[in-house]
Amino acid sequence: MIKVSRREALATLTAVGVSAGFSKVSYASGKVVKVGISLAMSGPVAALGESIWRGVSLYQKLHQDSLPNGLKVEVIQRDDGGNSDDIKRIAQELVVRDGVQILGGVALSPQAFALAPLVTRAKIPLVIMNASTARITRESPYIVRTSTTLWQTSFTLGEWAAANGHKKVYTLVADYAAGLDAEAAFTKGFTGKGGQIVGSVRAPVTTTDYLPYMQNIKNSGADTVFMFVNAGRINAATTAFAGAGLKQAGLGLIGPGDVAMDDDIANMGNNVVGMVTAGIYFTKNPVKANSEFLEAWKKEYGANALPNFLSAAGWDGMTAIYDLVRSTGGNFTADQAMQFLSNWKDPESPRGPIAIDPQTRDIVQTVYINRVEMIDGKPTNVNLSKVENVKDPWKQLNPPK
Repeated sequence: MIKVSRREALATLTAVGVSAGFSKVSYASGKVVKVGISLAMSGPVAALGESIWRGVSLYQKLHQDSLPNGLKVEVIQRDDGGNSDDIKRIAQELVVRDGVQILGGVALSPQAFALAPLVTRAKIPLVIMNASTARITRESPYIVRTSTTLWQTSFTLGEWAAANGHKKVYTLVADYAAGLDAEAAFTKGFTGKGGQIVGSVRAPVTTTDYLPYMQNIKNSGADTVFMFVNAGRINAATTAFAGAGLKQAGLGLIGPGDVAMDDDIANMGNNVVGMVTAGIYFTKNPVKANSEFLEAWKKEYGANALPNFLSAAGWDGMTAIYDLVRSTGGNFTADQAMQFLSNWKDPESPRGPIAIDPQTRDIVQTVYINRVEMIDGKPTNVNLSKVENVKDPWKQLNPPK
């Protein structure tokens, strides 16, 4: 557990910055640091971009006046529709035309892979706020991630499931990079602790009909279904799980936290109740920073509005960027920025203490095992247990050659 105050953490990081070549922190009059955020704000995964952007823009609104006089962060947001070609074009425009010093956002893993060569050539730091395929940070020395990897959550869930009565699991995942990571990670964690995978299926990302898959699972002998589907598909998948009789037959439904985001499940019915997930954020987290985050969120977006793990990752991504700007006075090279961000930590994140592993530039954080229960008439994530200081298992299992 990280037990330093935010002031102590920032002081440590400032020292890191100085050792990396910041001769002295100074605040130039009228200094503006431009940050380019590209997200899917339209199209089939717009819900992802909207959730991240709400976290980013809320942090910006609450903290833009907290910088020293003469220092400003300007956020330029663009909609890439979740398209890899579009995000490349947008990133080039942000760097060349708008003169941004940092890029951020990125909803999907294919988009992150598309950006990696560009940010490497341009030497522009990229703060990933979602894209969760494990090897993304290996694709460029200018990438740091403040969200999670599916190996962090799914591998942890696999080990937990094997130790908590789940014997035979059938996996159902979306057929793209993140889904394959979820499948591989869960399988590794689950079988490594004695569990058995009795079948697996990869559904097209665009599918909305999961009933045929669930009907096949019913005859597999599985006692549990591990599921990873994208936002906007979760209700359809859980409805199919119940519709095929799997819930009534007593099968368990488990998955990474992506399939039980607080704002999504709140609008679902009994079909989702009982699902167990491993995630990085839940709204009932009692830490003080989350209580303050929720208060600000509801004041900004409405009394019934709920953030999710994407919102927290966007908030934390902006926290890291602001800490960089504060500690350097906005005067930094790309390499100096990466040195700072690679050692960044925040003991007061809404999800609990977080830090960046300097060896991998990926996040170290608590993974929460939650079960969906009906509270005050709404499905809600309730914490069962947690695993602290989780690094990305894939990188530990696959060291650089």
